[in-house]
Amino acid sequence: MKKIVLLLLLSVSTFAFAQTDTLSITLENVKYPYPVSFINLQTEGQDIRMAYMDVKAQNPNGKSIILFHGKNFGGYYWTNVIKALSDKGYRVIVPDQIGFGKSSKPFIHYSFHLLARFNKQLLDSLGISKTAVLGHSMGGMLATRFALMYPGVTSKLLLENPIGLEDYRTIIPYSSTEDQYKTELKTSAASVKKYYESSYFPEWKPEYDYLVQIAAGVTKSADFPRYAKVAAMTFTMIFEQPVVYEFPLLKVPTVLFIGTADKTIVGKGALSKEDQQKYGQYIILGKTIAAKIKGSKLIEFANVGHIPHLQVPDAFLKALIANVD
Repeated sequence: MKKIVLLLLLSVSTFAFAQTDTLSITLENVKYPYPVSFINLQTEGQDIRMAYMDVKAQNPNGKSIILFHGKNFGGYYWTNVIKALSDKGYRVIVPDQIGFGKSSKPFIHYSFHLLARFNKQLLDSLGISKTAVLGHSMGGMLATRFALMYPGVTSKLLLENPIGLEDYRTIIPYSSTEDQYKTELKTSAASVKKYYESSYFPEWKPEYDYLVQIAAGVTKSADFPRYAKVAAMTFTMIFEQPVVYEFPLLKVPTVLFIGTADKTIVGKGALSKEDQQKYGQYIILGKTIAAKIKGSKLIEFANVGHIPHLQVPDAFLKALIANVD
């Protein structure tokens, strides 16, 4: 327990800058926990690059796992997960998806199919033909799409509080990418923290502040309009490309790790207070989705919100290590 807490505190200290500090939209001035490399890609006539960490174990077990981050995050928040898996012998691949973190922010048609293909290209370039896939939040939607597209590559699908367990098109009033862009431009440290407090963590702790500082730091960049436009485009991707109907089609072993106090709804601000209480109820959604995936396993964390690996690291990592194979 003390080791995990110390690791988290060290991780937090890496990002201990003031909320007034300006961050580039590709986070050049944010130090990641392990060395970052890049793979060159091309799409829609544009040359882009995808950032990733490739963490090799000192005592390798011959197995690998790739980690897909959520929409509001990048590889930086996986620090304790990477270390725990690496210590157990796994090669851990941690990409920043195109449009996120240290990766390029192109204006393209964002789709989970395209992002899945990019990750397959990354794995191919590293000589990895089989891997477990862990996806958190939006990364859970992407991990599901990846497993559907590449079942032969996916040894196991691990979903940590994935979004997309509901069809947001039937819940949230339609908002165009342009409408969402205007909303994204209003992002501030206060608005980020308010959302994280209301959806992600039942109880706010100082060690979560760095998540807000990174999300808010980019708003002060001169390039923030590009960042906001890409954020709007990926919002549209989430809204218009549900995976909820395809869970029964999964052919790979699947484990869901669900913090039951999670109340995340994409586009939550557009709902009335009454409707916000109807949807995003992971205490119900976890069981509902697990029942749709043949042979799946559901692991629940009581009184835990959207990010179990940060809120209850010991419990999450114990469950992950026991179920990664």
